[in-house]
Amino acid sequence: MKNILKIEQLLKQKNIKSTAMRNMVLQYFLETDIAIDLKNLETHFYFSDKTTLFRTIKTFQEKGLIHAIKDGSNTTKYALCSEQCTSDNHIDIHPHFYCEKCKQTTCLRLVSLPILSIGNDFTIHSTELIIKGICNHCNSVA
Repeated sequence: MKNILKIEQLLKQKNIKSTAMRNMVLQYFLETDIAIDLKNLETHFYFSDKTTLFRTIKTFQEKGLIHAIKDGSNTTKYALCSEQCTSDNHIDIHPHFYCEKCKQTTCLRLVSLPILSIGNDFTIHSTELIIKGICNHCNSVA
């Protein structure tokens, strides 16, 4: 397994107990540039129990290791958070790109969103921006 030290470090940093399944799932997230849905994870980890896989994703999300993305495709996708995110504070607020051709979603981490001010009577807990179009890979194939 690649990145063993990085995996152990990330799990320790997020106060997540290391298990074989958690290590394998985190390795999978580290190796991909796109957001991953639960169906994709179930296919990749066909040998594992679906409940264990779901609990791993839930734990990662609760501890600030991954974030959920709702891109309009009727399925929730997941991607790694910034290392500075915690269970109480996700600070990696960034837009996501959904390719209408290949149906993949990508975090646009280098694009920052403006800080919104909508008045004193409102408290913002999260901001989501989904940009839809054709990704660079699909454009180069076309």
